[in-house]
Amino acid sequence: MTTTTMRALDATTGAVRVEDVYDTDIDDLWDACTVPERLARWIAHVSGDLRVGGTVEMTFTSTWSGPGRIDVCDRPHHLLVTTSAGTDQECEIEAWLTAEGERTRLVVEERGLPLDELHVHGAGWQAHLEDLGRSLELDGTAHPDGWSATEPSPHWRRRWTELAPSFKNADVS
Repeated sequence: MTTTTMRALDATTGAVRVEDVYDTDIDDLWDACTVPERLARWIAHVSGDLRVGGTVEMTFTSTWSGPGRIDVCDRPHHLLVTTSAGTDQECEIEAWLTAEGERTRLVVEERGLPLDELHVHGAGWQAHLEDLGRSLELDGTAHPDGWSATEPSPHWRRRWTELAPSFKNADVS
């Protein structure tokens, strides 16, 4: 079950943290989170220089598009990517993977988000991690209808729309 929390970092920015445990080993989950063909099954089209210090271009199932810089890539436990969408504001997306027997826990935190948009991102990240679970179960795409920078995945959009009201009313710690 995916859990999501939102918290303020300062007077204007905050963080969203999502967490779930998946029925797969840590190496398989790492590949699902770092290999472009696997990422495209559940969250984003990613291309570019896939090494520490490299820049990648990403288009998420939500339609968010922009560059990212790979700051940390410690297989199979830790990934840190800094993103920007043509603004001075950068966000960090950090992921930690931990083996729990034959299962693996994934924790993702995005920091530097505008406080008034935390609920939008909270619902989005929960939908993304649910899509990851479905992709792992199917051993294929969670989004057969595709998506683009201008048109979200129909499945992602439907789930985000269901989740968004509860996140809008949720407390930010």
